[in-house]
Amino acid sequence: MARSEWIYGLHAVTAALRHDSAGVQELWVERQRHDARLRTLLEAAARQTIPVHPVERTELDRLTGHSHHQGVLARCVRPVEEQWTEPDLPAIVQTAAGPALLLVLDGVQDPHNLGACLRSADAAGVQAVLAPVDRAVGLTPTVRKVACGAAETVPFIQVNNLARTLRALQQQGLWLIGAAGESDKTLYEMDFTAPVAIILGAEEKGLRRLTRDCCDHLARIPMAGSVESLNVSVAAGIFLFEAVRQRWENGKLIDKRQQD
Repeated sequence: MARSEWIYGLHAVTAALRHDSAGVQELWVERQRHDARLRTLLEAAARQTIPVHPVERTELDRLTGHSHHQGVLARCVRPVEEQWTEPDLPAIVQTAAGPALLLVLDGVQDPHNLGACLRSADAAGVQAVLAPVDRAVGLTPTVRKVACGAAETVPFIQVNNLARTLRALQQQGLWLIGAAGESDKTLYEMDFTAPVAIILGAEEKGLRRLTRDCCDHLARIPMAGSVESLNVSVAAGIFLFEAVRQRWENGKLIDKRQQD
């Protein structure tokens, strides 16, 4: 079995060509666009003999349902079995290059927030992003565009029972640290150098009770201003890069750019 999906935006389509060229079936591009970024993308498509259809911008607007496509749209087909699923988690954790670092999103429904979280997760070296199946957004075309290619590189796993999954992660040796604004401890008092899953709640609602009960620790971001909370994708970035900072100082993190 295979599933067909649309991907739009220069970063998302470029990532699809780089990481899953066999799955990209055809491209639609804005006829009037001739800049260097699009030429580079078209050259990659030509090397892989992917059909390209030059069309008017209005046609791209119609196909995507809006005007935020950056002049490029791809139709992709992927085998269903290529999707990451919950049974993959133990192997993902066990094969992590260093202490595992997971991001858990408890009911995030805004595709822009999920896309931004995936982008931060990729930059921080997260092994997987987890989310519940119900009352949460999945990998929509908008998510893929906002993620700027991270949706192609970071395993995104939707689970049926988040509390059960979290307990299984604990059994694998992961510490569960939840973000909670009312906690008496800040994230700077947490130890992120051990195998950790960072858990953030939905927009405006925070962590659900069952999720909160699974956490080993709760931590807050210290707030010096008048606002009471941050956007979930901003909070995710702050938590993840505190983990990066601690692991860097402890020699448990390798900068990929230095390797290159």
